[in-house]
Amino acid sequence: MEEKMAKSYSPQAVEDRLYKNWMEKGYFHAEANSGKPPYTIVIPPPNITGQLHMGHALDQTLQDAIIRMKRMQGYEALWLPGTDHASIATEVKIVDAMAKEGLTKEMLGREGFLERAWEWKKQYGGRIVEQLKKLGSSCDWDRERFTMDEGCNKAVREVFVRLYKKGLIYKGNRIINWCPTCKTALSDAEVEYEEQDSSLWHIHYKAEDGSEGITVATTRPETMLGDTAVAVHPEDERYQHLIGKNLILPILNKPIPVVADEYVEKEFGTGAVKITPAHDPNDFEVAQRHNLPVLCVMTDDGHMNELAGKFEGMPTLEAREAIVSELKEIGALVKIEPYKHNVGTCYRCRTTVEPLVSQQWFVSMEELVKPALEAVRNGEANFVPKRYEKTYFNWLENIRDWCISRQLWWGHRIPAYYCDDCGEMTVAADAPAKCPKCGSIHLHQDEDVLDTWFSSGLWPFSTLGWPDKTDDLAYFYPTQTLVTGYDIIFFWVARMMVFGKEVMGDAPFKNIAIHGIVRDSQGRKMSKSLGNGIDPLEVIDKHGADALRFSLVIGNAAGSDMRFYWEKVEAAGNFANKIWNAARFLLMNSDGQARDIDMTKLDIADKWILSRMNKVVAEFTDNMEKFELGLAAQKIYDFIWSEYCDWYIEMAKPRLYAEDEAEKQHVTSVLTHVLTTALKLLHPLMPFLTEEVYLNLPGAEETIMRSAWPVYREELNFAQDEADMEIVMDAIRQVRQLRAQMNVPPSRRAELVIRTDRKASVEACRAYLLKLAYGSDVRFAEADMDSKGFASCVCELGEIFMPLGELVDIEKELARLGKEKEKLISEIQRGEGKLSNERFVSKAPEKVVAEEKSKLAANREMLEKLEARIADFETLK
Repeated sequence: MEEKMAKSYSPQAVEDRLYKNWMEKGYFHAEANSGKPPYTIVIPPPNITGQLHMGHALDQTLQDAIIRMKRMQGYEALWLPGTDHASIATEVKIVDAMAKEGLTKEMLGREGFLERAWEWKKQYGGRIVEQLKKLGSSCDWDRERFTMDEGCNKAVREVFVRLYKKGLIYKGNRIINWCPTCKTALSDAEVEYEEQDSSLWHIHYKAEDGSEGITVATTRPETMLGDTAVAVHPEDERYQHLIGKNLILPILNKPIPVVADEYVEKEFGTGAVKITPAHDPNDFEVAQRHNLPVLCVMTDDGHMNELAGKFEGMPTLEAREAIVSELKEIGALVKIEPYKHNVGTCYRCRTTVEPLVSQQWFVSMEELVKPALEAVRNGEANFVPKRYEKTYFNWLENIRDWCISRQLWWGHRIPAYYCDDCGEMTVAADAPAKCPKCGSIHLHQDEDVLDTWFSSGLWPFSTLGWPDKTDDLAYFYPTQTLVTGYDIIFFWVARMMVFGKEVMGDAPFKNIAIHGIVRDSQGRKMSKSLGNGIDPLEVIDKHGADALRFSLVIGNAAGSDMRFYWEKVEAAGNFANKIWNAARFLLMNSDGQARDIDMTKLDIADKWILSRMNKVVAEFTDNMEKFELGLAAQKIYDFIWSEYCDWYIEMAKPRLYAEDEAEKQHVTSVLTHVLTTALKLLHPLMPFLTEEVYLNLPGAEETIMRSAWPVYREELNFAQDEADMEIVMDAIRQVRQLRAQMNVPPSRRAELVIRTDRKASVEACRAYLLKLAYGSDVRFAEADMDSKGFASCVCELGEIFMPLGELVDIEKELARLGKEKEKLISEIQRGEGKLSNERFVSKAPEKVVAEEKSKLAANREMLEKLEARIADFETLK
């Protein structure tokens, strides 16, 4: 047949062209109520600030593989894409960009800043989407959403109002995590802890009545200016005489009470704790129980405020030094100890987080989490791997109320409105025209925006049209699978589960497939500071998207971190070329006509490859259904590379090159069927290559992605023939291995004399033994055969003998063996000389002497074998 395919595969010439065609033809689009069962995946929306990184590449590849398989299995498969407004991250980037122009948020005002933010989103927000397309992502781009589009906005306002009316959202003073750099509250999930070297300062507080006071220890001496009590355990006998009395707070010289509270551990330190309610969550709880005042001594930007007296205006760390210095001067500093402890930092800017009392909006979580916990316990939603349930349970079982307000301008503004005249607060999805209490039209909206994860938590149903009762929502929700990293189980997964159960009554997805992170080849996390990041777009430019995708999946255990190796990408590229060359070989030996396989003409090799293909179909599909994509990838790699290319194509060649045209057509029908089936299995992992090759094969449909997924067929199960062929293949391997050990070139053929009780298998495979084991003839050994002068190997088939005279040139081999013998004798003499030298034996380390003895013994044994082999060859002369 005339050659249709280029000599080598070029991803650069294929990928963009195919993706453009897929988009134009609408192959990724899904329709509600199509008559097919739905299968939905919602994308973890990347931040609009984002640049494609390896984590995205892995995440997208796994999702795309699942959705492509489901599309081919006949589901109405929707992969819903979109991006996240990423409140803090985006605002930080815009503020930084403005700073280069000498501008601040305050100079522009809120409206001016938001205009700027939307412009920024328009300019950069689509960049990540275009990069996702380079990976081959088959999202339904017609449905692309944004967490701040009008539909998502409507959903956010509706959920906020509903929860507020149920008393599950409230405004109150609570200890929150405060980032002095971002100048906003953070939820517990947005605080990352890192171990830091610090100090433990021991400070003595004198008793007001002149009796012995109390020593306390702190890692943050600057907060002592906000102390309103010292707490001791009610049963601690050391301090019974002081409970209810006052101590004098050093520096400020004001009295503070000693309170008894079971929160204090008697055995820890001095058994006394300074209580700073405005700057520590546990202290805040103690203050609530004992009606203590709450005094905040810091500003929002990390400076000391007016309550700090002479330290007002100092940055907190500068104030710490000044306060410690004064404590020394007045004799209140008892000692300083080095101390390692976990310090909370902002997940965005890495600044140390300050616990502060602040008036914020909160979601009451205690009742909300119960249905979300039960949904996983009863199997309504399943984590894969199951071990990640522990992370989920641990987070939700120990959750505190969620602080959802952020002191930012970019984001969903809280739908609470305040009357300027009477102070009445109204929470409503739409801005009220007038105050419901006094009728005033002078109203202003709450300045704060919602935590990004509030809108992200609604993503599975807000993107399908909720709160409207849309066809999409009725058909595609609940979704089937979520694919995401273990690092956002508590950020995102838990919140989607909470909102899904509360708002929709259903868990938002049946399966939660968790993957790890992509590390560098040394196992380190990729980061800017280490300079070890790998740009996926660079990999795609060099090797193509398919090679990157396959390298990220193969050998990757579900839920585990993986390492990125360029060698794996190159190996995946070689795999693509192997498939390309196999397809070219097939087409060059085919008349281009599509034919069904004539089952009456199958020989043992045909049955073997069809039976193996059938098993791989079942096993590959099972692995994919269980989200074991790494195992699936390895199976299809081994099948195509080894069984199809290295074995079956070689078995097929004699029949392809024969004069029998009917036999040739039969073999090409088997070759085509197996390759087509293998390409369909591989398609979810390597979509571009498989499409390009598939479209060149006889019988191809319009696109591989809309063709039917292969299924196991009992009529292709040739178990006995497969087993017989495997035994013969093992025999061929053993013969080849023996020939390789003897340095026999493939061109030198030898008779195969076989002693076996499986004569039928040998006869069925005679042609393949002759071709692949380089046999000149095949015959069965007589029972009393003398094996002298034969090389032999033992395998499951039996024993195979080959006349040595046919394998090697005896004179040349004797000369070679003679030279080997001379070398060995020389080495033995050297060893014997060394070991007979008493000085060497007595002075050399024991290990060196032992190694010499071991080497000498091994060389003597090798010489003995070599002399026996020489004797064998001498008899053949």
